[in-house]
Amino acid sequence: MMTMDMPARLRPIELDVKGPELLRDPLLNKGTAFSDQERDAFGLHGLLPPHLGTLEAQIDRRLKAFRAFATPFEKYVFLRGLQDHNETLFYALLGAHLEEMLPVVYTPTVGEGCERFSDVWNTPRGLFISWPHRHRIEQILSDPRLDPTEVIVVSDGERILGLGDQGAGGMGIPIGKLSLYTACAGLHPATTLPILLDVGTDNQARLADPLYLGWRHERVRGQDYDDFVEAFVAAVEKRWPNVLLQWEDFARANAGRLIERYRDRLCTFNDDIQGTAAVAAGTLLAAIQATGGSIADQRIVIAGAGTAGIGIASLLERLMIASGLGAEEARSRFYAVDRAGLLVDDMPELLDFQRPFAQPRARVAGFARASEDRIDLLDVVNNVKPTTLIGVTGHAGAFTEPVVRAMAEGVARPVIFPLSNPTARSEAAPQDLLDWTDGRAVVGTGSPFPPVTHAGRTFKTDQTNNSYVFPGVGLGVLAVGARRVTDRLFEVAARTLAEVSPAKTDPSRTLLPPVTELRTVAVLVARAVARAARDEGLCEAYTDVQIDARIDLKMWRPRYMPYRYVTRSRTR
Repeated sequence: MMTMDMPARLRPIELDVKGPELLRDPLLNKGTAFSDQERDAFGLHGLLPPHLGTLEAQIDRRLKAFRAFATPFEKYVFLRGLQDHNETLFYALLGAHLEEMLPVVYTPTVGEGCERFSDVWNTPRGLFISWPHRHRIEQILSDPRLDPTEVIVVSDGERILGLGDQGAGGMGIPIGKLSLYTACAGLHPATTLPILLDVGTDNQARLADPLYLGWRHERVRGQDYDDFVEAFVAAVEKRWPNVLLQWEDFARANAGRLIERYRDRLCTFNDDIQGTAAVAAGTLLAAIQATGGSIADQRIVIAGAGTAGIGIASLLERLMIASGLGAEEARSRFYAVDRAGLLVDDMPELLDFQRPFAQPRARVAGFARASEDRIDLLDVVNNVKPTTLIGVTGHAGAFTEPVVRAMAEGVARPVIFPLSNPTARSEAAPQDLLDWTDGRAVVGTGSPFPPVTHAGRTFKTDQTNNSYVFPGVGLGVLAVGARRVTDRLFEVAARTLAEVSPAKTDPSRTLLPPVTELRTVAVLVARAVARAARDEGLCEAYTDVQIDARIDLKMWRPRYMPYRYVTRSRTR
């Protein structure tokens, strides 16, 4: 076993494994970079070619192989294989070419990775906790190799991006998110654990697929589902009392109520709700800095009134109130549109989490509309003349040309964020948004798009992606040992993101820093979040200097460490 002594970064690591077993461990494998002395000590001669390599040369070799693949999915499979073979090399390669590889490791390509998970699965990673094994959860979590775990990303695979129920294939999301925790925030990969709660799937294509790897059964729901999740959370609390648990891609019916149930019980958050809200709010604050005005001046239409959309509205409402608006006035600035049209307070099908942002019927009674039965998105835009339009619908093309043109008629610089992932589910393409607004739109998208040209000018589209927020939030929380993750921490993260906007000093530049600076952004967000946690009494009263030191100490850099063989190493 490996001796884990994280503070002593340059001390030789003591190992009691040799030969093929050492080469099979992705956390320990160095490939051709094992020295002659290490090859002697660990019995590696003959198992490796005689060439003594370096990490830099390995990066060049793997980059050449990566670029030789024809499709993003082939590149995705290649990188997943590399991660399962040599994590140091994987993260060194990813960090050196983050802008090129982020869309492959995560959105949009991870969506196809989830859809085709069973086709290409090869090496175990993370934990699958299935309904038939619900009585073995503690046993499954008890493996000593999991002792260093500090952060868990868990999904039940029911709402994967905009692709719906992928069952066990949803494991691609926790794996991808945790890859970004390490690449962007420097969390040691040994401390990260992806988990898939397999309660079946209602995706008939998966159930009919002979290669499907998950539990071949329709989804468990109701009290049985809640009891299963409770058993999982209780086991996690017992195994790792101080772990950070992040919920990912749970369906609307479960996402909000689960975070409400557990947010005061352990250190936890839902990235689809709180992380999405923070990055949307931070990007909107950056847009306001670039276009003028204030958050209190905004009239905001949110298309897609699920947990993500209402989460965005909730955080923006907090920011409006902090700017001086009264609570009722702030809430009146939001118009949430769902499948049934504009949310109105007397709708019988309203969900509890939607009610705070449903407009009073009397307030919208005079709206001109195309139908007496509902108030559609175009009706809302025509009547409200919003300054900001945010899409989290999961429906491609939801922002139609009439909608966008109507918005552009009512505001000089319309802010339009089609945030749905993957790219194929985006509410609109940036090129169309610029064309339909005569180049005046301020655009942010959930997935990456290439630069677009309008009237001879080239515009780089901001990728309003959660990777700007959640790695830094997690790093800050873990660095100071925060006991809870509060809404205040995400508000601070949003403000920090706006503060580092290139457009703050030059309105012609992008709203968000380039993807190549995600690690720098994560550190800045972590510092702000850690200080806020201290000020809220969620951790010890560290000084700013101590917080900075703890963050730096928490960050792992992908480099090969020297090894020393021992017959029996101590474990911690």
